Amino acid sequence: MLSSFFADLHIHIGGTMSGKAVKITASRKMTLHSILEEASERKGMEIIGVIDAHAPEVQAELQELIDRKMAMAHPDGGIYYKRTLLLLGCEVEIKEPNRGEAHFLCYMPDLRRMRLFTEWLAVRCKNVHLSSQRVYTSLLELQHFIDRHEGLMIPAHIFTPHKGLYGSCTDHLSEVADPGLVYAVELGLSANTDMADRLQELHEKTFVTNSDAHSLQKIGREYQAILLKQPSFHEWAMAMRREQGRRVASNYGLSPQLGKYHQTACQGCGSIEQENELGRCPACGYKRMVRGVSQRIDQLADVPIGVHPTHRPPYVEQIPLEFLPGIGPKMRQKIYEQIGTEMDVLHRVDEEILCQVLGEKVTSTIAKARRGELLIQAGRAGIYGKVMEEKGE
Repeated sequence: MLSSFFADLHIHIGGTMSGKAVKITASRKMTLHSILEEASERKGMEIIGVIDAHAPEVQAELQELIDRKMAMAHPDGGIYYKRTLLLLGCEVEIKEPNRGEAHFLCYMPDLRRMRLFTEWLAVRCKNVHLSSQRVYTSLLELQHFIDRHEGLMIPAHIFTPHKGLYGSCTDHLSEVADPGLVYAVELGLSANTDMADRLQELHEKTFVTNSDAHSLQKIGREYQAILLKQPSFHEWAMAMRREQGRRVASNYGLSPQLGKYHQTACQGCGSIEQENELGRCPACGYKRMVRGVSQRIDQLADVPIGVHPTHRPPYVEQIPLEFLPGIGPKMRQKIYEQIGTEMDVLHRVDEEILCQVLGEKVTSTIAKARRGELLIQAGRAGIYGKVMEEKGE
């Protein structure tokens, strides 16, 4: 019998316990231990992908948790910590000749094979201790190494202008990769299923929706419910390939308008006016219009909107507590202490119970978010969208 598990497969480590940086742009509070605690105890994630597990010091910390019986290596891959399975991942950057850079998420079944991947990376990148490094190899060579060691590679935030596969690198997957070894793609915060399925070549792929968290509060801002017999790397890989009933049952994501790159806009002033004949912003004259995900998909689309393959699960738009007006850090802590995890609040707890603890105003905001009744100002040029007010006001 299969059960549903919440999974966020793209979480960065900001630094190690000794204070060494891993993901330069991530909070130093994003240590391995703090991520595990946040995901398990407050966010309610049953599976997480830590995609800086290639760093040698992170591997040493994981081994120490196992040696001290605080974590357990699953025989079918992954590492258990309390109620959460950790998948070992690594984000890398590839630049094919005469193309832009793109990021890829590489997952390995266990520490032994992740250490082999680290050795392979060490002679192909400048600093194997840091996250998201440029790897001086071809995407095909990367794919074949991952496949030989029974791992999985997933293109990351595929439509974003900043190092997304379609946003920066190519018009077609087959131009740079072996499509047969790509079972899933990550949509990114500025796209949803309706948008991504406008590309026929993606109809056979599983869609994943992840947080790309650089801070603790961002964990779980996007995630999915996955049907598995039990959490393990092997079961998760089967779900990505949609084998024996294992699959993504639902994608939970932001409204694409909340993403940083939804609209095309000027990087200098944020204007959404169309660039002039000189390629400059008509409002400020800056020559850097950042192409939005929505416009990029319009350029690539070969399928009408609303056409989906039969296997495609629903995409449920939801707004994390952090984005909601009036719900700051103190209120979120109250929620975690008196109600439960963020998954409980967003999906399980009745409004009546929420009201008893949080009061009418906060409960009303959460309820409107659940029903999709909040107005959103679209994100653009690297600035997140913003929740404004109730629709119709």
